[in-house]
Amino acid sequence: MATWANLNLQNSSSPLMEQLIFFHDHTLLILTMITITVAYIMSSLFFNKYNNRMLLEGQTIEVIWTILPAITLIFIALPSLRLLYLLDDSIDPTITIKTIGHQWYWSYEYTDFVKPYEFDSYMIPYNELDNNGFRLLDVDNRTVLPMNLQIRVLITAADVLHSWTVPALGVKVDATPGRLNQTNFFINRPGLYFGQCSEICGANHSFMPIVIESVKTESFISWIKNMMNS
Repeated sequence: MATWANLNLQNSSSPLMEQLIFFHDHTLLILTMITITVAYIMSSLFFNKYNNRMLLEGQTIEVIWTILPAITLIFIALPSLRLLYLLDDSIDPTITIKTIGHQWYWSYEYTDFVKPYEFDSYMIPYNELDNNGFRLLDVDNRTVLPMNLQIRVLITAADVLHSWTVPALGVKVDATPGRLNQTNFFINRPGLYFGQCSEICGANHSFMPIVIESVKTESFISWIKNMMNS
């Protein structure tokens, strides 16, 4: 979960998010190098404008600053294309759940089992929150998922546009009425992962959080059995 002093991305909890963080750092390094180079050239021109005629007129420098940006773009584009492929890669899932966005809450359906299990997930109001709860982030019914298994989420909306987003898992998918979108992810450690709707969907857009609880497979099987029998 993000904190006030956190200037970087959230710690990754899936292989996909690890790749996103790597691409972010890779691109940021290139941008830093470009900024330093441009700042050096500008300062050189400013303080030594009579001794730098090569930078002001000359075929050699024109060729250099045409080729270098092209090479730089290649170093950015290749990892970007690889990451886009990984984001859209479809892997056979072990479990599939369906997420439906409403104004202003999420509902979930576990349909892979003999008896389907459905529930709504509302934000817990501040006056009902426990002392150790997370303000504006905790929900009454958390989405429990097993770790170390490939998970597919089918996402849609019942009324207006929403967006199902969990930053620590590298997941952000639009929930569109009349359309079924999907995403795959692999949670590689247990814990609580918080997200929020990332599409402005009305007056209470800020009050429909997402909470994923990652547990061991044995604990997940016990949980789903208890929920279906209750």
